[in-house]
Amino acid sequence: MDFLTILQILDSTVRLATPLLLACLAGLWSERAGIFDIGLEGKMLIAAFFAAAISYTSGLVWVGLLAGIAASMVLALLHGLASITFRGNQLISGVAINFLAAGLAVVIAQTWFAQGGRTPQLSSDARFANIEFPGAATRIRDIAQQGPLGQTYSELISGHSILVYLALACVPLTWWLLYRTRFGLRLRAVGENPAAVDTAGISVVGLRFAAVMIAGVLCGIAGAYLSTALSSGFVKDMSAGRGFIALAALIFAKWRPWYALSACLLFGFFDAVGNRYQNIQLGEFIVPVQFMQALPYILVVIVLAGLVGKAIPPRAGGEPYVKER
Repeated sequence: MDFLTILQILDSTVRLATPLLLACLAGLWSERAGIFDIGLEGKMLIAAFFAAAISYTSGLVWVGLLAGIAASMVLALLHGLASITFRGNQLISGVAINFLAAGLAVVIAQTWFAQGGRTPQLSSDARFANIEFPGAATRIRDIAQQGPLGQTYSELISGHSILVYLALACVPLTWWLLYRTRFGLRLRAVGENPAAVDTAGISVVGLRFAAVMIAGVLCGIAGAYLSTALSSGFVKDMSAGRGFIALAALIFAKWRPWYALSACLLFGFFDAVGNRYQNIQLGEFIVPVQFMQALPYILVVIVLAGLVGKAIPPRAGGEPYVKER
């Protein structure tokens, strides 16, 4: 395996890890405030549909992105109302959102476009184009003639859509907001001891709704990336379990932003390897393609089985807050 092939795998890793990273950060914001969010999958899916549909209808990808974020935030608001205002079971609320989004997206798509629950293929103007940095080569032939630094710059650093760079920028931004601002300190305190926060005169409900809506924005960007950057349109169930993988990555990362980046890149790497190498021969044994494609999900099972160390969630996570009188 030459150096350029390794870079191509890493390039695919970054692209495939981007929606996982955004969804993982969304779950991090929500769960740090004490609200478990199983509905990441549903919010990504509904955002992917509306982003593709509005991008196709308007011909403007940024309008589609805003539509996807808005759709995700509507479901995030429903989750907030159910789990914060009405103190319902947060897990059931998230599962309900997943079912609602999966059915609603297909029904609206079929009614709108009559193409079997999918949107028409997006034109280049209705998709996020790759950004080529100055001096970066764009053709494989030209990249192969460069040195290691030039290949890394042209193949790995340059050539991604703006949403990829936005997702990577969200990691230090999330870390700074959570650990270096008063808002982040209060939000983390709500996830650990909401009664103490309430005693200090700070609105527990307000902070939890803020966290849930931030999660809605991030899920909206993740869904829009799936349909307008990674693909060229919406298809049924195109999120393909990424929301659940993001939850596993969040547990693997122990609810920390930088660890979340590493965990998502790991999941993206397994996905990239599975896509590139359909059959791997180890001596006389050939690893079947089904095993390679199942690698990310096998890693999810390993994470959830607790084989990567004990992960302790926020102490008030999943519990509705009832103000004492």
